[in-house]
Amino acid sequence: MQGTSNLLNYILWTPFIGLIGVLLIPKAKENLVRYWTLINTAITFVLTLVLYSKFDTSIPGMQTAFNIKVPWISSFNIFYSLGVDGISLPMIVLTGLLFFLCVLSSWTVTKQIKAYFSLYLFLQMSVFGVFFSLDFFLFYVFWEVMLIPMFFLIGIWGGENREYAAIKFFLYTFFGSILMLVGMVALYYKMGAGVDSFNILAMHGGKFAGQTLDIFGMTFSFSKLFFIFLFIGFAIKVPVFPFHTWLPHAHVQAPTAVSVILAGVLLKMGTYGFLRIAFPIFPGASVHFSEAIAWLGLVNVIYGAFCAMAQTDVKKLVAYSSVSHMGFVMLGLAAMTVTGVNGAVLQMFNHGTSTAMMFLLIGILYERSHHRWIVRPDGSKGFGGLYTQLPKYSIVFIIAMFASMGLPGLSGFISEALIFIGIYERFTTITVLALIGLLLGAAYLLWMFKRMFFGDVIEECKNYTDMNTREIIYMLPLCIAVIVFGIYPAPVLNIMRASVGNLVEMLSKF
Repeated sequence: MQGTSNLLNYILWTPFIGLIGVLLIPKAKENLVRYWTLINTAITFVLTLVLYSKFDTSIPGMQTAFNIKVPWISSFNIFYSLGVDGISLPMIVLTGLLFFLCVLSSWTVTKQIKAYFSLYLFLQMSVFGVFFSLDFFLFYVFWEVMLIPMFFLIGIWGGENREYAAIKFFLYTFFGSILMLVGMVALYYKMGAGVDSFNILAMHGGKFAGQTLDIFGMTFSFSKLFFIFLFIGFAIKVPVFPFHTWLPHAHVQAPTAVSVILAGVLLKMGTYGFLRIAFPIFPGASVHFSEAIAWLGLVNVIYGAFCAMAQTDVKKLVAYSSVSHMGFVMLGLAAMTVTGVNGAVLQMFNHGTSTAMMFLLIGILYERSHHRWIVRPDGSKGFGGLYTQLPKYSIVFIIAMFASMGLPGLSGFISEALIFIGIYERFTTITVLALIGLLLGAAYLLWMFKRMFFGDVIEECKNYTDMNTREIIYMLPLCIAVIVFGIYPAPVLNIMRASVGNLVEMLSKF
């Protein structure tokens, strides 16, 4: 085993140990299951902070002190290979934080508690596996395994149409995975089926430029064809228009904690796939298609915002806002400049905290009201005058809403500003059009807030209670994060700077 630390192993396998523990706890001891999961996710989060504290910001590539590489399936040169750099570390810390907080938000789950928390910990392990893997086969295994807990968490603990939402999520993501699998097999043989044939880092740098492939009697550019395959595989997860239709269903039907994980972490796995696999393995094709990626990002921004504006279900509104905000990440990636890609990675982190706040807040309200209608199907108001009834809740909601909107002083502003600065010189027209998305974002969020929180208190809202201590405890870290990183984003930017610079330098050669 290479490297001087087993820290990545500890982070990856602590949730699995937690899963075993949950299964061993007697079914009747439900509170013990909750506390065991809480302690397990707390330990995992602390380990991610230890990793952050030991990280050397001056190293542009993988941190060799943490690398782990041991043979796994030797006959095919498949390795259990883990590593961390400045692009994956913000996502790892975010994953640790959100899974920890979502245990607290899942405290009120009463249905099949052992099964819920064991699947929940299984999901956490698979997400860490995606962000740590440096072997394409291992990456693919974790990417696929993640579907299993998500399918059951939505399909069993979701809303009325949970089965439909779970199956749609599974089929869309599985379709993308099949394309990724074809790309992985093609790369394996192009690399000569040798010792580095699944090594993601060994594939980096444009090794396949100029190579061709004959299919159906036609000759294709190997790089462009398989870049498209990988792009679609990752784009479905982001989700990029027109592959986005699974997302609103999955979000609306999923239980609160699963919605938070889906928006906060799982969508970022798609953009992480671009940064770790598609762009560095096929840099020439990435540059060739960069304008198309930018246009797709723009469609996401504006289309997602218009869809959000049309919603009468507050959870669906926030789901479509995620489509719009991930469009900004796509714009930053398409810029292929240091500022733009830094903005994209920062937006991945910041969107994770602000959208997690929104979904947690909707979950808190749903527990009191048992509905999510801004306007009911019969035209009557679903909520009204919440500000006077729930003052603490309203203040936290305002912070989350303004962070999502990109108000200066909160985290969303910095990342969106960097994206616009980064993309302006390359795609000026797209940049100007994307500003419409910012305006629409402010419009649908403020309109939603006005309808729900202002005006007369409707009768059923008079019975709602304000946030309790448990709810304040899990909202507070996210409130602090969106404010602190809005004023002082350096702790995240410094981590990613060298790795992003390395990637952009590679892309600039093509």
